[in-house]
Amino acid sequence: MESVIIGSTLSALSTGLGAIPILFLNRVTHRWRDILLAFTAGIMVSASTFSLIPEALLLGNLTILTIGLFLGVFILNLLEKFIPHIDLEHSPMNITIDRKALLVIAAITLHNLPEGLSVGVSYASDKEEIGNLIAFAIGLQNAPEGFLVALFLVNQNISKWKALLIATMTGAVEIITALLGYTLSSVVANLVPYGLSFAAGSMLFIVYKELIPESHGDGNERSATYSFITGLIVMIYLTQLF
Repeated sequence: MESVIIGSTLSALSTGLGAIPILFLNRVTHRWRDILLAFTAGIMVSASTFSLIPEALLLGNLTILTIGLFLGVFILNLLEKFIPHIDLEHSPMNITIDRKALLVIAAITLHNLPEGLSVGVSYASDKEEIGNLIAFAIGLQNAPEGFLVALFLVNQNISKWKALLIATMTGAVEIITALLGYTLSSVVANLVPYGLSFAAGSMLFIVYKELIPESHGDGNERSATYSFITGLIVMIYLTQLF
């Protein structure tokens, strides 16, 4: 139990670690914002296509993958339609989050749920090093996601420290689901492929619906395209390496 707590905590907090550079950046220009969004889109597509989907197929089958993918797309579509705006202006943190940023936050948070589950189930296996490897690999994926969330929030004039805190919170949910996966490993093992597919569907939705159009609307299409391919290759390299 101690190993899963340490591993899942380090993996989850890497989301906040990835958002730390936002503290040292001045206002990001529109061109660099498009480049960063496209780069993150490439990472998310690569993680979905070459990591989450193959693993879901390995643990399940095509039917499970199809159900999970469409469920992820459907849930994100509902969030976009029925949660158009959250106003936290009168909360202690004094934050206003628009629909697009909320959708990104929701996608990343939902994506982190099955990832934490996977970490917990991996630690429940006979070989602890498998859990350490999965936690490390997922932590690598979490870092650019944390930067993405922080970037969206800072571009809405939310303070950098508040953006960092929110980004960190999106990854903290992994700790809970990791403990759940570890404790209920015999049951959760059958649900993991659904969770992985769901995560892939939600990520692909946000990439195609928001990130790519957002990065191609202001004359920076060529730079954004190269950035997308670079993000794709970087994530493939990390997947192969770890």
